[in-house]
Amino acid sequence: MRNHKRLSTAVAGALLAGTAAITGVVGTACADTTGHDAARGTQHEAAARHEAAAFTYGVDVSRYESDYDWNASPARFGIIKATEGTSFRDASFARHWHELDRKGIVRGAYHYGHPGNDPIAEAEYFLSMVNSQPAKAGDLLVLDLETTDGRSVAEVNAWAKTWLSHVKARTGVTPMLYSGWNFADTYGKGLADYPLWVAHYSKPKGRLAPPADWKTWTIHQYTDSPVDQNVSALTPEQLRSLGRPAA
Repeated sequence: MRNHKRLSTAVAGALLAGTAAITGVVGTACADTTGHDAARGTQHEAAARHEAAAFTYGVDVSRYESDYDWNASPARFGIIKATEGTSFRDASFARHWHELDRKGIVRGAYHYGHPGNDPIAEAEYFLSMVNSQPAKAGDLLVLDLETTDGRSVAEVNAWAKTWLSHVKARTGVTPMLYSGWNFADTYGKGLADYPLWVAHYSKPKGRLAPPADWKTWTIHQYTDSPVDQNVSALTPEQLRSLGRPAA
């Protein structure tokens, strides 16, 4: 996750137009004067539709996009920052949480972890924030792991396992792990039981091999401009199946 300037409604509108192909809206091919070119254009359009249909588009935000306009967004899932460490609560969390509920798309909450702290304390801090808001079936829970705080590979790996297993035991949800590709490849071994949300900006959306022990990725964050943008190989309902169970 990166720090961003606030995303205005106008920028959200531009994002809607710029990501239309991802959500299956493909522009009409330019008119050709020959049947051959027209047929080729139709084939290209069909191929673009097929590729777009293979992914579910989503956005993640934090206080840096506190005024993000979900109504204007093409996102079919949204993941928002809740907490960091043991002392930071994102002031925009409640607003985003309710807006996502109103829109009716898949929603999730993430915690930015600091391996220099106690993992149980951080997990409980995250859960206290998430549980302060109404929950519903399908809500996703995520650990954002991007820093070592000077700890070794083994220490960071053990810290992540403890945080993830604690949240799973407390909620019944198998949390997702977010990280950059290289970081996950170094520190994520043995964590393949947790769905992977991986950032890799130099790869085309949805076209990357998973790092470390993962056999596949669940979400690919492929750019942070003008906001963090993601695709998932799962449908919205499949994403929901990774979240909170029905009561």
